[in-house]
Amino acid sequence: MKILAEQKSSNENRVILVKRTIPNSDLEREEYLFQELRELVKAAGYLPVGELKQTRYPDSKYQLGRGKIEELAELVRDTGADKVIFYNRLSTTQLFNISEVCKCQVIDKFQLILEIFAKRATTHRSKLQVELAKLRYEVPRARAVVSLLKKEERPGFMGLGDYEDSYEQDLKKRIVRIESELGSAEKDDESLRDLRHRRGFSLISLAGYTNAGKSTLFNAIVDESVETKDMLFTTLIPMTRALDLGGRKALLTDTVGFIEDLPHWLVDAFKSTLDEIFLSDLILLVVDVSEKPEMILQKLSTAHDTLWDRIQGVPIVTVFNKADLVDESELDGILEKIGYMAPNPVFISAKEGTGMAALKVEILKHLPPWCFCSLSLPNSEKGMSVLSWLYEEGVVHRVEFKERILVDYEARAEIINRAHALLEPQQQT
Repeated sequence: MKILAEQKSSNENRVILVKRTIPNSDLEREEYLFQELRELVKAAGYLPVGELKQTRYPDSKYQLGRGKIEELAELVRDTGADKVIFYNRLSTTQLFNISEVCKCQVIDKFQLILEIFAKRATTHRSKLQVELAKLRYEVPRARAVVSLLKKEERPGFMGLGDYEDSYEQDLKKRIVRIESELGSAEKDDESLRDLRHRRGFSLISLAGYTNAGKSTLFNAIVDESVETKDMLFTTLIPMTRALDLGGRKALLTDTVGFIEDLPHWLVDAFKSTLDEIFLSDLILLVVDVSEKPEMILQKLSTAHDTLWDRIQGVPIVTVFNKADLVDESELDGILEKIGYMAPNPVFISAKEGTGMAALKVEILKHLPPWCFCSLSLPNSEKGMSVLSWLYEEGVVHRVEFKERILVDYEARAEIINRAHALLEPQQQT
């Protein structure tokens, strides 16, 4: 048990953090996971006033042992905490039982993530996605919640308020309505992606573990000003901007970060957001290279687990960010240890703006190939119109004005085919 004495005088948003660890676990890794909980709590705007840990196998009634729960209740009283937050996933029964003993609200890591998402959701669509995630979280627990609430009135338990026997059916009906509305939004997204492809844009997405520096890289590479904080989940709503690749047109999208053990119901709720990644032409997988190799591997594994079944062969460039925090002589050694999980690696510092040129070269190398051709346009108003269109749709490498306009040109195959189709009638005349 640990009281954070220096914060004891605060009187709002006071929480106690709790984690149960399986015996013989890697202690360094377990401490890292607890630190991740601390960062989530910070992102949610809470003030930790106490911490409690226990090493044991889970107790079905309390998650921790009964004695440790009594200790937790004492810590709540001593600190005046308003809420207890568990790293471990809690069943409905465990939530109820712990709150009965501690006499305060109890949530787990996944409910905490939902709270953060709800606070960060600013658009109608993102609010629907958060609501859908909450509903999918509650459906498997609905019957247990109603049963427990009928045993003893607990206003505020899990934030459910009044309850009825039809509660589960009401949840499912609301899920269907939200899925329908989000489905329409997905169709609009698909139409927009098709339009962008037809206009010659390659689609690139930033992905990676949360707080790896994706938004900082986004700002550095597209000269944008997106909010960046040393905090988890600062990016909830995808942002897309044009990316200059020396003539080739691309759009770069910054997306929500991954986190270990992200539950499927949360991933599914944000499917339309994650589709920005899954349906890209190229994924930039951002990693904090200043961390220990073992931690980098774990985060890469989390990212690959989220992506692998859905990206259908989309190439990945692994962007090792924060290289300025690592001695250059150590980079090769790091790559030797984790290279098998890091395709097409590039070392950069988004904060310092270094490595951007090398990153753009690597991006161009892995984008869908364009075709090169030489075109002969009529030296007329119609030819000038076609030339203007060529500039919009691809890269014009050389233009020479003679009796005809000679153009060396690079673009997607369908653009070049359309150019030939436009010119055929004129060439025949």
